[in-house]
Amino acid sequence: MKVISGVFRHIVRGGLFMAVLGWTVMWAPVSYAVAQENSGGNYLGRQDVDAFIDELVSENSFSREELEQIIGQAERSDRALALISRPAEGTLEWKDYRKIFMTPERVSKGVSFWAENAETLVRVEKELGVPANIIVAIIGVETYYGRQTGGFKVLDALTTLGFDFPRRGKFFRKELKNLLILAREQNLNINELTGSYAGAMGIPQFMPSSYRAYAVDYTGDQQANIWQSNEDAIASVANYLQRHGWKYGKGVAVKAQVSGVKHDKVLSAGLQPDKKLSLVRKAGWSVPGEIPKSSTVLAMKHEGGAGSEYWLGLHNFYVITRYNRSQMYALAVHQLAGEVKASYNRSLAEQSTVVKGKQG
Repeated sequence: MKVISGVFRHIVRGGLFMAVLGWTVMWAPVSYAVAQENSGGNYLGRQDVDAFIDELVSENSFSREELEQIIGQAERSDRALALISRPAEGTLEWKDYRKIFMTPERVSKGVSFWAENAETLVRVEKELGVPANIIVAIIGVETYYGRQTGGFKVLDALTTLGFDFPRRGKFFRKELKNLLILAREQNLNINELTGSYAGAMGIPQFMPSSYRAYAVDYTGDQQANIWQSNEDAIASVANYLQRHGWKYGKGVAVKAQVSGVKHDKVLSAGLQPDKKLSLVRKAGWSVPGEIPKSSTVLAMKHEGGAGSEYWLGLHNFYVITRYNRSQMYALAVHQLAGEVKASYNRSLAEQSTVVKGKQG
């Protein structure tokens, strides 16, 4: 791997990453057919689409002709609309959500991914202060270590959600704008970009705005190729977490026991730690001693396989939710990270024992 002087010289940020790269598309994001159901209907001619085009022409130096040519190819995806309306985080209990990610196969493949990318993970952890197991777990939850990166045409998904999903249309129109700028900056064929039903792309599942803000060219080849380069994907995940305030060595979450009748009255409603630890203790939460007494925590209750589980999320838990705004998502990352690390360390110990045995 090419070593880059300084800390990530080639971070892609806000469109400043060499707009004249001339990066032709040498990769194919996925090797399978686009897995979505489209229903026809040209988006051109709609008042809201025309206003969107006007804005890009005025503010981002696009020509109307090129935008009409691109958006004219977008097709409505009913499948994307159906999936966005029932995300797993909103329809599953923790006991069922956890089963998706906490499997022996996902842990085993996480160990393999770690072993295959050990050098990069060591360097990235040292340079950015984000633990290797957290990086591995996020990639494991997001795309099964790059195996499931999504089969939706990103242009179709973002156009559909931007103009036919009113509840979050503003957000997805912003992402569509970033996609168009990104494709121009890096000379990408926008019709070849595939991702999730929500438009997330590559091994780490970055939205276009996240790519432009946080993607890292870690190999030094002038490409932040999160679609095929594990090195770039690993560094990009770490950069994302570091830029959102990750605190090295500070932990993520701890499981608690409760007693009495007041424990549910202090549950947090959102994602950011908002309860003083002293208040949680007074409400009947038994908290492990390693949490500093002055901590502010996120008090959570989720239905596990053996009944209600009570968890306290710390600052780094909140940082993980910046990646996906869900308590259950962050819990899955936390637990998978722990299992993968334990299994990886056992694997290293076993290898060391075998080597010593052969030498002895």
